[in-house]
Amino acid sequence: MRRLDIMGVEILDTTLDEITKALEEDLQRGNKVKVFTPNTEIVMAARKSIRLRDEVNKGTYVIPDGIGLLHGARLRGVEIRERVTGYDTSMELLRIANDNGYSLFLIGGREGVAEEAAMNIQRDYPGIRIAGHHHGYFKGTHTNSPGEEEERVIELIHKSKADIIFVGFGFPRQEVWINSHMDNLGVKVAIGNGGVIDILAGRAKRAPEIFIKLGLEWLYRLISDPSRIKRQIVLPLFLIRVMLEKDSIKRL
Repeated sequence: MRRLDIMGVEILDTTLDEITKALEEDLQRGNKVKVFTPNTEIVMAARKSIRLRDEVNKGTYVIPDGIGLLHGARLRGVEIRERVTGYDTSMELLRIANDNGYSLFLIGGREGVAEEAAMNIQRDYPGIRIAGHHHGYFKGTHTNSPGEEEERVIELIHKSKADIIFVGFGFPRQEVWINSHMDNLGVKVAIGNGGVIDILAGRAKRAPEIFIKLGLEWLYRLISDPSRIKRQIVLPLFLIRVMLEKDSIKRL
């Protein structure tokens, strides 16, 4: 798969089908892989911080989640074939796990959210073995050196023998945490997928299909929660930066 450098973040020019096939092969072969899902907000944050940029670039598959990345690339004469979201990739992982009997661990969200998501997944995907679940509010998620509570969580995941883990801490905690502890989790595939666990639990809703198809998911979120305006302003700032900086987006 070809890669692009978008303000220092190395993102794959790929499709959902390609990523799905790659993850199927990784699970079959027992490869350890990390999936990160940057959007424009994450790219702009990583642009300002070498540390955060390095954390994102450690992903095995760094996929173009935000529609703004595609628009920005087009401004520089670069075509990204497809927006590949963390949500859609997560749904494909559930399908793969259901078809092949893989096991899943969910970690993230407030108390009870991961448990509700696990129950809904078990209902809708009976072929998946739910290896376990845990909320995201435990000491140590902000550091590379695990404390006592975090060590217990890591041990719980390792003993569960999960094949796949959904990590919903939000950026950048989920990327830092996966990079720091991947070798000790015992899983084959780890994906940092933000609010996907909340959606699976029924605590949050994804944008209607028409908004997604038109690339206006950000607008739906803004209408639903006007307080997001401070976050959404990053999109026009990103596009302005792309226009001003000739080398902001380039193929590798």
